Parts: sequence; structure tokens; C-alpha cells
Amino acid sequence: MKKKKTGKKRVVITSSILILLVVLICFLFIPLFKNLKFGLDLQGGFEVLYKAESVDGSKMTSEKLTATYKTLSKRIDSLGVSEPEIILEGNDKIRVKLAGVSNPEEARTQLSTVATLSFRDTDDNLLMSSDVLKAGGAKIGQDSAGNPAVALSVKDKDKFYEVTNKVKDYENNMIVIWLDYNELTDSFAKEKNECGSSGSRCLSAATVSQGFASDVIIQGNFTSEEVSNLVDLINSGSLPSKLKEISSTTVGASFGDQTLQKTLIAGIIGIVAIIIVLVAVYHFAGFVSAVSMMIYTILVFSIFWVVGGVLTLPGIAALVLGIGMAVDSNVITFARIREELWKGKSLKLAFRDGSKQSISSIIDANVTTLIVAIIMFIFGESSIKGFATMLIITIVVTMFTMVFLTRLLLKLFLKNDYFEDKTYLFIKVKQKDIPDVSKNEEVKVIPFRNTNFLKHKVLCVMISVIIALIGSCFLLTKGFNLGIDYKSGTDITIASEEKISKKKLRSDLEELKLEEENITTSEDEITIRIDKALDGDKVKEINRYFEDKYDAKVNIGVVSNIVKRELIKNAILAVLIALLGIIVYVSIRFKLSYAVAGVVALIHDVIIVFSLFAIFRLEVSSMFIAAILAIIGYSINDTIVSFDRIRENLRDVDKKKLDFHKLEEICNISIRETFSRTIYTSITTILPVLFLIFLGSKEIFPFNMAMLFGLICGTYSSIYIATIIFLLLEKHNLGKEKKRKKVYTDEFEEKKIKGINC
Repeated sequence: MKKKKTGKKRVVITSSILILLVVLICFLFIPLFKNLKFGLDLQGGFEVLYKAESVDGSKMTSEKLTATYKTLSKRIDSLGVSEPEIILEGNDKIRVKLAGVSNPEEARTQLSTVATLSFRDTDDNLLMSSDVLKAGGAKIGQDSAGNPAVALSVKDKDKFYEVTNKVKDYENNMIVIWLDYNELTDSFAKEKNECGSSGSRCLSAATVSQGFASDVIIQGNFTSEEVSNLVDLINSGSLPSKLKEISSTTVGASFGDQTLQKTLIAGIIGIVAIIIVLVAVYHFAGFVSAVSMMIYTILVFSIFWVVGGVLTLPGIAALVLGIGMAVDSNVITFARIREELWKGKSLKLAFRDGSKQSISSIIDANVTTLIVAIIMFIFGESSIKGFATMLIITIVVTMFTMVFLTRLLLKLFLKNDYFEDKTYLFIKVKQKDIPDVSKNEEVKVIPFRNTNFLKHKVLCVMISVIIALIGSCFLLTKGFNLGIDYKSGTDITIASEEKISKKKLRSDLEELKLEEENITTSEDEITIRIDKALDGDKVKEINRYFEDKYDAKVNIGVVSNIVKRELIKNAILAVLIALLGIIVYVSIRFKLSYAVAGVVALIHDVIIVFSLFAIFRLEVSSMFIAAILAIIGYSINDTIVSFDRIRENLRDVDKKKLDFHKLEEICNISIRETFSRTIYTSITTILPVLFLIFLGSKEIFPFNMAMLFGLICGTYSSIYIATIIFLLLEKHNLGKEKKRKKVYTDEFEEKKIKGINC
């Protein structure tokens, strides 16, 4: 009795410590979350994708691209953006993300105008361009009086001598050095008194008394800091590259704040819902799993912060999805522990054996998802990369918290024997359902004992075929509702307190000389689709027009044909490589028939999701492809668990006596044994997705719908489609004895000769 009281006391103390730990985690989460870098979709800002081209038409080399990258970095510094992102994509593209930038128009102008140094006479005629200078040849120097100045290294000394020798004979024998000279607004006559001062594009006006072919000094009333900035700008001006804007996104700050708030609320409610389900289904073990999940969440955010990740809407979606999938590791283990208890084992022994048996399924399921996440990261761009980064982190952290930590905590609680006769409290298994092995009692509880999952296999296949056919009809007649990512063009989103009718909008568009392809309205937003990719100047004009006329918040996204082609190519490549990677891994871990069946089930899931998107006219965007890849990862995760149980149940069967009926029954038994786990995993993964659909931002609504369709479809295909294909593939191998591998040794076998040695 005293031992039980001590055990109870320890459980209460340890549980209290865990609750305090959860509270501490919640308090730590707030400052950590505030210190994260947020993407422009969560705090507003400006994103642009440039295609870099050589001014002289020569090939764009990696050296030129890197130099342009450095130029943009220096120009962004002057915008005062605290956490800019500049990403090189491919051989000739640069993506710039400026989250939190207050003036997107100024940012666009400053970024797209590459600094150009020119030498002119006092009548503004061009004498020489920056070509006469060495690339990066500007340095900090001093004039004759010791004041800060800019030293220029001359490359083409012959040209420099020719020009200076000619200018010395001019009436106004001066060479005026300009940075970013504008023919429409700039002139030496206007800037004469300001030349050389801070803020003037006229850097210097030097008198030339003789021709010379040496390095030169630009002197003026410069401070050391101004000279340093000038050196950087001049060096950038000598680069032979120009930037062509091929896509852009402008998100208002208020849009970002609202989106962040909605997504956070949806995410928190989703996590709370998962905790409630865990505790309701697994009692104390579910509570420990919930604690691990909270630790998991803080660890994911901490790692994301350490690696300098930028949190975006897709990143939050990946985290919420990752939590649902991470819980699966515990669900697999808890399901195994319950099975061992129903076989009549003690709680400690059931925990040991259940944990041991589940590890293979957990590793295989997570590795297949990791393969997909890595492929997504390699081939994805922008938001897809952010989604993949978060997904990779969640998978790695899952193995530590949801596998190692949960088991360690449960083991600590089982040490004092308090739960030995309280299995219902520990993992919701009634004592009366545990058979007494010493009395030769048989197993009392077999979930779904009389359910024949494969009885209606033909009907299941027919349902999938019908959905695919209906989807194909919609696709052939109406096509997909393509977002601008895959169609190219411009999306204009307007949010205003004033009610704007479609008629009024069409009048506005006519005034702006724009022809709309589609206008959609909701309670608080209007989205206008233009089939042309508008340039930066037009985007600025539209932005100012709607802001001034309706006091509206305006978001504008532009995608060109160049980007569209790249995205389509990368999307197809990513899906194909993901499927190939899964075939290779599953073939190594299982065998080819499992791999082929699994991949056919994945293709089935992709076809059904595409069909449903065609039927319901949901938008297909780049995030839709991220969802498809996530579905592939989740679906194979689910299928692997079922296959692992089939493989396990086939080990003790004589393969020579195995017929199709027996194989089908083994598959049926395996589905029964894993069905509870499949349902609970699906619930914990679907719950947060549902909350994101109903409470989250509309920007990721198509993504969440794709995830919802995919999760339901993935669960269905793991039970039916994958198993049916596996049965058909294995049908040809039934009754065949496995070929024995030849073993070669260095020993000689004695030959048997009748009458001599036999």
C-alpha cells in the first residue's frame, strides 16, 4: 500500500513538472516567435524576380550574376530594409524579397536602375562610359589636401588620353562625372552649384588642362561615409548587366498582419484540437505525447530561427501539417502497445515490445516523406522552398521528440509500477480485456474482427475511375482554373471599406487601359485577373490609382511567360523524381512489388486531387504543386505502415502453400490491425487543415483544400488501391519457391565415387 502511495506521489510530481514545462514553453514561444523573420506575405512588402542580361549581348556568366547580386545587396542597404532576401536562381535569375519595406515603388525603382557612371562635357554630351574603368576599380582615396576622395583605376588609357586631350581645348574645358544620368531631368547647368554635394547625381566637375592616361581622383565636399558609398555605387555602375523584371508581388502591411493573425489562430486551435484527441483516445500516454508535441513545436521554431529561416504562410502550413504527421509516430507506437496488452502481456513488457516493433514503420514512413521534402527543396522556388525547409525540420525533430523523448518519458512513469494495474488510465485498455495467459485465455479484443475491407475492392476501384473520368471531362471542356503562376499575367487584389461594384471596376480598368479576364468578389476583397504581365511602371500606376480613389489596400502579383515555363518544368520534374526516389527506397527496404503498388497508389491520389480541382474549379498555383508533393509524402507514409504489417504477417507463412485467398486474408488482417492507427492519424492531420481552411488566410485556401482532398484520398488509397495492386502483382509469385543464392567458398567439395568413398 505504501509502495502504491509513493508511486502515485511520484506520478503526480512528475506530471506537475511536465505541465509546468508546457507552461514555460508557451512563455518562451512568444519572444521566440517575435524574433523570427517573417516573409512578406505575413508582414507586407515587395518581391521581384529579375532576369539578368548582359548589356553588350554576351552570355551571362556566373561571375556577372554574382557581381549583380552584390550590386543589389548594396542598393538594398540604402532602402533601410532590415532582413532582405536575395536569392540566385539558375544561371540568370535573381529573386529579391523585401519584407516590411514601407515604399515598394521606391524599392522597385532603386533596384531596377543599375548604377551607371558616365563622363560628359558641360553641355551634357557623352564623352566616355564606365567601360574605360576597371571593373571594381573605384577605391577610397584622398585629394591633395588630405580630404576623402574617390580614386578611379583606368582600364582603357588610350581612350582616356584621347578624350582628355580633346577636352583641354574646349572653351569650358571640364569633364563632368555623373552617376545614373537621366537625359530628361539632369543637366550640368542645373546641377552646377550642387555638383559634388551629397544627394546629387553629379559627382564631380574636373577642369582638364592637358591630356593624360593615368588613374584619376574624384574630389568634392565628401565625408568618409559618402566616399565609401560612392565607391560601392561606382563599382556597381561598371558592371555590364541589366535587370529585366519577370515577376513581382506587392503585399500591403495590413494584408500581412491580418493574414498572420488568421493563420496563427487557426494553427493554435488546430494544435489544441490534436491535444484533445490524443488525451481522449490514449489518456495518460496521450497527455505525454501532447507534452512532447509542445516541445516539438518550440524546437522546430528554434531550429528555424537558428538557420535563419524566413517564416511564410506555406511555412506555417508545413508546421501545422508536420505536427499532425509527427503525432503519427506516437499513434503507431501506442497502437502496438495496445495490441501487446490485448495478447496478455504486462504493461512494461507490452511497452517494450510495442516500442520495438513500431520503430521500423516509423523510420520508413519518415524517410519516404523526407525524400519528397528534399526534392521539393531542390526543385522548388520561393514559397515552395520555405514549405520544404519547414517540412525537413519537422521530420528531423519528429525522430527526437515524438519517438525518443515520448518513449523516455513513458518509461520513467512505468518504472514505479503505479500504472501496472491501471492500463485504462495509462493507454485506455480495460483490465478485463487483457487475457490471463496463465489460464490459457485467448485474445479477447480484435478491432474490426468481422470487417472484410477487401470485400468491395472492385467497387472501390470503380469509384476512383468514375471520379477520374468526371474530372477528365471537366478538364477537357473547361480546363484547370490556373493561377497566374501557371498561366502568366497579373493578379490585383483590392481591399476597401467602400463597396465597389463590378461595373465601377470595369470603368476604372477602362480608364487604366486594362482589359480584365476575370473579376471575383468576396466579403472583404476583390480580385482582378489580367491576362498580361504588366511592367513595373504600370503596377505603380495601378497601385496609386486604387489607393487614391478608394483608400484601398492593394496587392499586385505579376508572373511572366518565362517564369511560367520554369515553374511548369520544375513541377513536373519534382513530381517524377519524387516518385522515382520512393520506388528506389521502398524496393530496397521491402521489394519491388511493394514499391510499384505504393507508387500506383500515389499516382491515383494525384489524379483524384487533380480531378477534384477540375470539378470544383479550384485554383491551381505553385502552392498546389507543393500540396501535391506533400500528399505524395503523406500517402506513402500511410501506405508504408500497412505494407510493414503485411510483410510482418507474411514472415511466418509457408510461401509454397500460400494461395491468393490466403494472401488476401493476410492483407485483410493487416488492414484491420493498422486501421485504428490510420483513422487516428488521419484525424490528427486533417483537424489542423480544416481549421486552416475555415479560419486561415484565403491565400493558402487552394493549398489547404488540396491537402484535405489528398489526406482523405491518401488514407483511402493506402487501405484499398495500394493493397489491391500489391495483390495483383504478387498473384504471379504464389506457390513459387524463392531462388536460393549461390554461395561460393574457397573450400573444395569432395567428389562422391561409388565403391570408393560412398
